[in-house]
Amino acid sequence: MLTLLRRRAMGAAAGAAALAIACSWVGLGPEPASQPSPPQAQRDSVESVAPEPLPVPLTLDLQTEYQNPPAPDPTAENWAEAVLDRLTLRQKVAQMIMPWVLGDYVPEGVQAAERVRDLIEQYEVGGIIMSVGTPTEVAVKLNALQRRSRLPLLVGADLESGAGFRLFGAVFVPNGIVLGGATMFPTQMALGATREPGLAYEQGRITALEARAVGIHLTFAPVLDVNNNPDNPIINVRSYGEDPELVARLGAAYVRGAQDYGLVATGKHFPGHGDTGVDSHLDLPVINVDRRRLDAVELAPFRELIDAGLGAIMSAHIAVPALTRGEVVPSTLSRRILTDLLRDDLDFGGLIVTDAMDMYAVDRRYDRREAAVLAVEAGTDVLLMPPDVELAIQGLVGAVASGRLSEERIDQSVLRILRVKQRLGLHLRRDVDIEAIPRVVGIPEHVEVAQQAADRSVTLLRDEKGTVPLSLPAGASILSVTYRGAANLLAGRFFHAELRSRYTAVREVYVGPETPAEVYDRILADSRMADLVIVSPYVVAVALGGSVAVPPEFSRFITALAEAGTRHVVVSFGNPYLISAFPEVSSYVLAWSPSEVSQRAAARVLLGRLPISGRTPTRIPPFFEIGDGIQRPSRAEPQR
Repeated sequence: MLTLLRRRAMGAAAGAAALAIACSWVGLGPEPASQPSPPQAQRDSVESVAPEPLPVPLTLDLQTEYQNPPAPDPTAENWAEAVLDRLTLRQKVAQMIMPWVLGDYVPEGVQAAERVRDLIEQYEVGGIIMSVGTPTEVAVKLNALQRRSRLPLLVGADLESGAGFRLFGAVFVPNGIVLGGATMFPTQMALGATREPGLAYEQGRITALEARAVGIHLTFAPVLDVNNNPDNPIINVRSYGEDPELVARLGAAYVRGAQDYGLVATGKHFPGHGDTGVDSHLDLPVINVDRRRLDAVELAPFRELIDAGLGAIMSAHIAVPALTRGEVVPSTLSRRILTDLLRDDLDFGGLIVTDAMDMYAVDRRYDRREAAVLAVEAGTDVLLMPPDVELAIQGLVGAVASGRLSEERIDQSVLRILRVKQRLGLHLRRDVDIEAIPRVVGIPEHVEVAQQAADRSVTLLRDEKGTVPLSLPAGASILSVTYRGAANLLAGRFFHAELRSRYTAVREVYVGPETPAEVYDRILADSRMADLVIVSPYVVAVALGGSVAVPPEFSRFITALAEAGTRHVVVSFGNPYLISAFPEVSSYVLAWSPSEVSQRAAARVLLGRLPISGRTPTRIPPFFEIGDGIQRPSRAEPQR
């Protein structure tokens, strides 16, 4: 498999070489790490079937090709300094603003188009954060915005699970046609379950190639939060896990892969958002632990990644009184955290970016002008998604005019931003080749790597009746109950397609947060006629009021299956901690992610077509510890 993957990766490299050479950011990351040490012994192993670890980096033989920088422009050696000298104070402040732009099709003359035009031409913002859209639509829009902008724009995006995290998922509703897009990897916790830095490196590399192909320069990833709170409503499977060492090791591999191939990586959410029970989109979480614990857990991955050459860090809208002498203030607005700790103690010299300034943890508590000033006083370089761009600029310009902020302080941040743009080569070329996108974005070679990550991540934590892998005859009756939100149109789609490759009599039933108890009663009655019931909750951390829990009616349904002795399997496509709501479940599988590759991997595990090698990177109290996971080999297809 490794040889095949390398050969295909080299084929892909030939098509993308010109693009990648133009995109490279040479010298940012550390030297490639040595071969990773083998994983620790499996605690619940039935049979050791761990696949061969991937080397770091997998595509080492391609490095010299991709890392040749463009020929330097001798007239541009001091481009950043020269530009800074020509900017007015208002223009400098605008370079620090990064508003939100949707990647949809917008015709000229509509209000959304006028808003974006004003951001670029009237306010002269220094960058944008690009939201969801198809790859070509995003690239066309970014090319147009770059042409409108006086200076090159620095474009960021949340690409936690690959470029497909934002550049995929469009569905034509009347027919259910998936319009395709960039490569979507499983969640970071799925990578944690593989424990393979080589896969994390490859995710960074592929994300960089696809992001730069459409005109994105800065990814707000990886998540370096150590998720040690099972009730965390916003981090959850976005984290690599609960072990700070594993988070640091996989995070460092991802950063090397991304930055070796021209994408600035952003560690988030400093100083660590893992031990929270409150969604910072809705309120201000407070972490009440001492400095010793923070050094050992929350700060450890950031410290290691700073030493490894991390390009940017995003601040968290969380309060950590141990770091602020008891003051309950968002870290984003704390000089003690962003300057004294991050800049001075940890010696971080890259970009400091706020989390979204429209989140309620900040926006409900502070005047919008004042919030912008406090963030810059704290040490911020880039204000991400201020809810009112004009007010943010007014606040900063006014603070300089009043003497509260010095212009030299503004210059420090603006020079960092301009130097990043120069190192990315944006002063030489800021647009992208639209025709090259299909040769780079979402290509089979990239999807194959994402599939391999998903395949190696699937984790079997409980199997009391030996149900997994399935040994039912091809004509068996299978009832598949899928729990999903109303907007999740793809939940179960790829999982069921794989199951039907053997079991044609799969009946699908869909439930959700609003499903009443009487519907579950009818499904429970139907389950008595099934040879197997597969229950698949698609529960992931989402913004603004999302929940990583399931309603009591759903939990009672699974408990009733167990009490009735019905053969069943629960496959979690997201939150691994759900078992606490139905501890009687007899078979429990973690697929970690709702992505297509994770759905296919889970089905193939049930069918016995893949070995089961994942091990949980987090405790699931009170049932499982870090490293738990039943290991089983693949097996031959049963006779029909």
